Amino acid sequence: MHCLPHFARRRPAPAPRVVATVVAAVFAAVVGSVFCAGANAAEPARPNILWLSCEDISPHLGCYGDAHAKTPILDRLATQGVRYSHAFTTAGVCAPCRSGIISGLYQTSLGTHHMRCNAVLPPDIKPFPAYLRDAGYYCTNNSKQDYQFKTPRGVWDESSGKAHWRNRQRKDQPFFAVFNFTGCHESGIAGRAKYESVTKQLRDDERQDAAALKLPPYYPDTPVVREDWKRNYELITAMDHWAGGLLHQLEEDGLAEQTIVFFWSDHGVGLPRAKRWLYDSGTHIPLIVRIPAELRKREELSGQAEPGAVSHQLVSSVDFGATVLRLAGLAVPDHMQGQPFLGADLPEPRRYVYGGRDRMDERYDIIRMVRNHRFKYLRNYEPLKAYYQYINTAEKGATMRELRRVHEAGQLPAAAEQFFATRKPTEELYDCEADPHELNNLANDPQYQDVLVELRRAHREWSKATKDVGLIPEPIIAEREEQLGSRYGLLRQPDGDTYNEQLVAIATAASEGPTALPQLARALTHEDSVIRFWGATGLGNIGNVDKSAGQHAEALRALLTDPSAAVRIAAARALCQIQQPQQALPVLTRELLTGAQWERLHAAIVLDEIDEQARPAIAELKKALAYQPGFHSDGKYRVRVVNRALNELLGTDHQVP
Repeated sequence: MHCLPHFARRRPAPAPRVVATVVAAVFAAVVGSVFCAGANAAEPARPNILWLSCEDISPHLGCYGDAHAKTPILDRLATQGVRYSHAFTTAGVCAPCRSGIISGLYQTSLGTHHMRCNAVLPPDIKPFPAYLRDAGYYCTNNSKQDYQFKTPRGVWDESSGKAHWRNRQRKDQPFFAVFNFTGCHESGIAGRAKYESVTKQLRDDERQDAAALKLPPYYPDTPVVREDWKRNYELITAMDHWAGGLLHQLEEDGLAEQTIVFFWSDHGVGLPRAKRWLYDSGTHIPLIVRIPAELRKREELSGQAEPGAVSHQLVSSVDFGATVLRLAGLAVPDHMQGQPFLGADLPEPRRYVYGGRDRMDERYDIIRMVRNHRFKYLRNYEPLKAYYQYINTAEKGATMRELRRVHEAGQLPAAAEQFFATRKPTEELYDCEADPHELNNLANDPQYQDVLVELRRAHREWSKATKDVGLIPEPIIAEREEQLGSRYGLLRQPDGDTYNEQLVAIATAASEGPTALPQLARALTHEDSVIRFWGATGLGNIGNVDKSAGQHAEALRALLTDPSAAVRIAAARALCQIQQPQQALPVLTRELLTGAQWERLHAAIVLDEIDEQARPAIAELKKALAYQPGFHSDGKYRVRVVNRALNELLGTDHQVP
């Protein structure tokens, strides 16, 4: 069995109470006899599996110790099964992590890491429900997919708002049914009409007193913020009712004792510094699994998911698919990076969970996360990017607007003000037990250097082992994907390991500062465009803080005619950072107006970032704002960035969709 790279898996351990000497062939025979169709007329051939998933909530449930939560249904479910205290998603936003959940592969491996992209699956990789269908399961999804790739044929028997286990033709056919609650999405907090619609059935005693709630310290304590926080809790209570309705249907159908139930959220609360981020506020999720008593009697499940149990095992959302396959008695495909945490023949529990942040709509920010039980490590590959980049969708929320208003008034508390810094540290390290809101960065504290080194190493090993496609700039991904057929294969060529080692090294060096200057300078003449891109990017990062980068201005100017548009733009950015924009601006405006989709976005972002240096390009920026081919398919992100740049240069406040 291959689930994770060897450094994360360690040596597989036997399942509880399973004799350690049972060989794989005997185990397969046992599973086959237990799950064989028709083996016992009183027992389903395989267990039914029901997923209750929701969007944009942190563990704000009563069973997680939240005194304000009103979630009696899910609290009861936790008393009937196991509650996971350390479950984390692989991204702080829905589509990238959902692609990982359905595939069992990290979004950074599959190439689905950018929010709103469209990858192509290799022929030998299938969403895991396809394996269940092949084994005779009836598989339904009601109804959200949002995988960032076209769902192959044969994955679902039905995926729609009407999909239900009740639609299967044979009532003895095992099912895997997914139901997604969209009511607690960030749009339910931001939009009054949706909030009122979702919560209209709540009783008075299920409402919240906004004044009594405890806010995170990174928010200003104002009525506007309290209203959003109140809506979050009430939307979760509405979701609790929804979950209760589906659990009641299981009871009505006489299926509760034959069905394993999972409840989970795709990522944390849909508010600033949570959604889209890799802090626990964005990645720590609720996870409850109930395995009925009769199923727990089976040898391979003995001692697992005992009623009322709390597991402190580290679990990643990328593990969900592998776990379902194992519970269904099926093999976990070798390509899957997730590892099962329930069922037979389990590997050793995880030492770490991992996550990534990449393009969020119109803004790039490459960040990677490693977390163990206590400590969180973040690597900021683009430290010159502000924490709160202007992202159009996020800026529509009342809390984000309030953060900016109170910041401008100079009245934010210190814990909130620190996220308005114009740049980030290259590394962040947090003690999540002592500092649950992750406000005190320990990366430079000598007392924690051993932890820093350990988690830094774990991150680099993971990046190399999982082939982190996110370290390739998106314009070059688009070029090479067209040649190879999939993003997944970009770092899996015959010389992939050597190249991947080089990629991780140069991407890391680009955020290391002046000490990496010789390595970055050598990269400017490398034969590979990605390596040249990171060399120029790193020099630009140094140019912002150290004049030593200026000695390489001639080499950077030579790259303004590089065959790769991504390299040309990175070199132009670096020249602007060392205050030499004259030759750089024509390159940026040309790419803005004539480049391919992601090249235009890259150029627009640089023009927005260089502030007053972009003033001579106002005419070209206006032209880009007016010229909108494919606005709703591939142009709206560029237009949003250009609009923001013009607003700041001209002192206007024009909004775009």
